Amino acid sequence: MSNDVQGFSFVSRALHWVMAVLIVSMLFIGIGMVSTVSDRYTALLTVHRPIGIAIFCLAVLRVIYRLTHRPPPLPASLPALQRVAAHASHLALYALMLAMPLVGWGMQSAGGFPIILFGQTELPPILPHDPHLYAILRQAHTVGAFALFAVLLLHFAAALFHGLIRRDGVLESMMTGKAQ
Repeated sequence: MSNDVQGFSFVSRALHWVMAVLIVSMLFIGIGMVSTVSDRYTALLTVHRPIGIAIFCLAVLRVIYRLTHRPPPLPASLPALQRVAAHASHLALYALMLAMPLVGWGMQSAGGFPIILFGQTELPPILPHDPHLYAILRQAHTVGAFALFAVLLLHFAAALFHGLIRRDGVLESMMTGKAQ
């Protein structure tokens, strides 16, 4: 199969892999938070909040970088439906990477809980204290987490498909910056 895939830049790859580690970590931390009522919940929440804000900041940087630095094109041999799926899944990932931290921040604000980053550094509330709004945002955050998990699984499956089945250089371009 001919290979026309160019590599991703170092900045794209660094943002991708740092965010991948942070997002997967957040999903596991979130699972730990909702599955416990012990003091461990507070410890996990203390880590969850600043990582969420870091993900949001990195997602904003990533969007800016992506808008100013075009990613390499998909292989010309990729069927149209797979091209549409690739673009749709990336849009969903970017939307969730931006929305989940904002929903979490809004939820905490509506619940009257401070967002403490590190030490004494605290973010201002972005919504007024409102228990009803807190409940709605908590449900939205849960649904968003499941959606993010599903999209990440599809993304991972697509990466494996490109790397192991199609062998078209797409996976290698994100791993090393070089196509096959």
